Amino acid sequence: MLGASLAGLLTAAALGSAGWTVTLLERDALTDRPEPRPGVPQGHQPHVLLYRGLSAIEELLPGLRWELIVAGGVPLDTGDLAWLGEQGWAPFGTPAFELVSATRPLVEHVVRQRVKALPGVQLHSGTRVSGLRRPAGGTGWVVECPGNAPLTAELVVDASGRGSRLPIWLARSGFGEVATTIVDARVGYASRVYSAPADHLGPVAGILMLLTPQSPCGGVALPVEGGNWMVAAVGAGDRRPPRDAAGFDAFLGRLRDPALADFARSARPVGDIVVHRRTGNVRHYYDRMKNWPTGLLVVGDASCAFNPVYGQGIAVAACQALLLRKALPSVSGLRPGWERRLMRRLARAAELPWAIATGEDLRYTDSESGRSPIDALFGRWSHELDRLAVHGDLRAQRTLDRIYHLVGSPAGMFHPALIASAARARLFGLPTPVPRPPLGDHSRQTTAR
Repeated sequence: MLGASLAGLLTAAALGSAGWTVTLLERDALTDRPEPRPGVPQGHQPHVLLYRGLSAIEELLPGLRWELIVAGGVPLDTGDLAWLGEQGWAPFGTPAFELVSATRPLVEHVVRQRVKALPGVQLHSGTRVSGLRRPAGGTGWVVECPGNAPLTAELVVDASGRGSRLPIWLARSGFGEVATTIVDARVGYASRVYSAPADHLGPVAGILMLLTPQSPCGGVALPVEGGNWMVAAVGAGDRRPPRDAAGFDAFLGRLRDPALADFARSARPVGDIVVHRRTGNVRHYYDRMKNWPTGLLVVGDASCAFNPVYGQGIAVAACQALLLRKALPSVSGLRPGWERRLMRRLARAAELPWAIATGEDLRYTDSESGRSPIDALFGRWSHELDRLAVHGDLRAQRTLDRIYHLVGSPAGMFHPALIASAARARLFGLPTPVPRPPLGDHSRQTTAR
């Protein structure tokens, strides 16, 4: 297994439960503490673990959700988030999806401790992989690790993330080039940790303000472990937020609503501002390669990486791990060509998230004309459902929530009741928009900085 980030860890859990002996090779030198590491540069930024992702992880590692809470993760209901979308505020205060908010290092640490304890799983950190090749006159793979003896394996799973060198290794070994698509809206993050009470926003569990093509700036404030909050500013193109404190505060002050700026003024910063700008959507179509090698699989960001603003990467990796566990019930009885068939199934797990992420990001580029007619139709209809939602239509809001959290089919967007609601709105107009959530005036509760 190449890479011991969340995709690699969850895949190791799936393979281990199917009876495989798994060796995880991780380039970073890992510690026994939850802390950011170079191989996960986005680890300093807020992470929203979608409901489908948390459910899949819980299925792979039962009890993980509770372990996250015990370690300091904050349980919350997405219905209690102050969510400002493109057309207004989403309905607030009705139960939706239960999540656990925590920093990426804590989530990764808790998962890693569980996986390391599994029988048949070994983790070697501080181990760089420089090449992958076929052995002379044999089967399987030789994994080259500078400073260490080469390793041999019948099955290699690449979970090395965006930095995967697999396209180069496959081309060198004569397997051909892989088709790749990149959709980059040039989104950038700037994040800072703040100290504030858990009830700092009253009944509001957190704030999410989406960027829009008309106003390509947004942000988020979410509670995390240790009595802290993670605040991020998000911008696209030339509107990406800076790393200096004054510029960060000024960016928050220019957003469509003052909620995040008020929060930053009323809380106490406890860390430096950290930026991240490698956010393009990148998809390698390994499933379409005609000459796919035996004994090789690719999962997570190494195959399909998403703009992190949509929170889909971990969820897709967890769903792919579940697919592996169900497809590989034992190490015997596998028919020739099973790897290629499984790669197609793994690719399908990324289809809907890819359509969501690229469909949105294409709106911030000069390539929106490249959207397929079907994608354009779904985009227009989701915009219509969002219009209904911000005017109080809870069915429309929950339908969009289910799609976003990857637990619903796009077909659910065309429920007859939703079509009827849209027709009534066109004929008779819309109700009053949803009011701003009860954020209060916490700007007056300013803490000395």
